[in-house]
Amino acid sequence: MAYADQQMSSNRIIALIIVALIHIGIGYVLVTGLAYEAFQEAVERVTTVDIEEPEPEPEEEPPPPPPEEVPVSPPPTVPPAPLNMAKPAEFKTESKPRDDKVIELKPAPKPAPVPVPPPPPPPPPKFTPKDPTPRGNPGRWASPRDYPSRALREEREGVTRFRVSVSADGRVTNCTVTGSSGHSDLDETTCKLITRRGRFNAATNGDGNEVAGTWSNAVRWEIPR
Repeated sequence: MAYADQQMSSNRIIALIIVALIHIGIGYVLVTGLAYEAFQEAVERVTTVDIEEPEPEPEEEPPPPPPEEVPVSPPPTVPPAPLNMAKPAEFKTESKPRDDKVIELKPAPKPAPVPVPPPPPPPPPKFTPKDPTPRGNPGRWASPRDYPSRALREEREGVTRFRVSVSADGRVTNCTVTGSSGHSDLDETTCKLITRRGRFNAATNGDGNEVAGTWSNAVRWEIPR
């Protein structure tokens, strides 16, 4: 260690001397105008004295390669032991004698019908209902003067029975022959005369209101002698 320090101090003295010489040389070159090449060579010689190259670092050794994997063979398969299937015990069944007795199922009796109470009777009417009644004398609605001329010449006679419908205002709205005289002209004349000349008091219901109704009668056709 002392030798190294001594060598470093001597090198430092030499370097200082060289630096002083460089400065003197620079001044001399500037004064005397020496060529720049001589100065550059002196500088290169001086600057290369103290430079020490560092020691190269030791190279790192590469890691060792991984060990090779040795293939492991699978263990040999052992077949399973055969199962001992014991034969099940046999069961004996004894058949019982069949009972042929027939059980008769009787239907359940039907329930008795529940009596339904009768509906209450309708209240009595306030008024007695009435049928239509003719106004005046209905015998004048058809007279011998109304005898059809042809039936009169042929001396045809008969009785025509009819039924008329009477509206609430007492007028005839329809006429129907319920019993023929045997002659159509006598029947048609009967309905025409009754419809045109008949006037009635309208029928009434249980409340006393006028309503439509029917009225029946007959006309006897006789030739005057």
